[in-house]
Amino acid sequence: MSDRILLRLDHVSKSFTNHLRGSVHLPVVDNVDFAVSAGEIVVLGGPSGVGKSSILRMIFGNYGIEAGKILMRSTPEGPFVDLAGASPRQIIALRRTTIGYVSQFLRAIPRVSALDVVAQPLREGGTDREEARSIARDLLARLHLPAALFDLPPATFSGGEKQRVNIARGFATSHPVLLLDEPTASLDTENRNVVCSMIEEKRDGGTAILGIFHDEAVRARLGGRIVDVSAFSSRRRAA
Repeated sequence: MSDRILLRLDHVSKSFTNHLRGSVHLPVVDNVDFAVSAGEIVVLGGPSGVGKSSILRMIFGNYGIEAGKILMRSTPEGPFVDLAGASPRQIIALRRTTIGYVSQFLRAIPRVSALDVVAQPLREGGTDREEARSIARDLLARLHLPAALFDLPPATFSGGEKQRVNIARGFATSHPVLLLDEPTASLDTENRNVVCSMIEEKRDGGTAILGIFHDEAVRARLGGRIVDVSAFSSRRRAA
């Protein structure tokens, strides 16, 4: 599937500097090298603390990198863009068109309804307001969020309700690359099954999916190739 690669990490390294502790150097990962193709699920494996979420944040542009390249394209025929050298404007544009991300936590926006939180990325992509809200409504209903909550801001929702809003937002668009950071962690069995079905639909539609799934049942159902981040983890080697 090498000719269908949409995302490639090429010898990527990352560390942090803690300025509150005498500028101590904290290595995270080194020489990360793998690829994800269209229609493929790749799972980041390994114990907590080895850098799995950091890899997702580097790809999404929340974290910078120290060495290597993060190459991405929207179609197997298109040109690659190196996210490591991209400008903030390019990163924002890629988030609108190419790369989706479901993080562990929803950043609740004050006074914005759950329906409009989910519809926002569709609106940013040019979708008509009513159509965007209709898609958002269908997704929230599929995830069993009570209809009475649709028009309320999610700041006071439970953890599981917030996560369902977060998932609906991430799945509303048709980004070619999708990053998933423990999307089922706060969900009951019924909603975990719904999310698994949504992930499978994205995969079958040609999306390149890179995810962290600590739930063994979810990993077993989704299958996919596992990349053991321990092999790249500076923390693991130092332990």
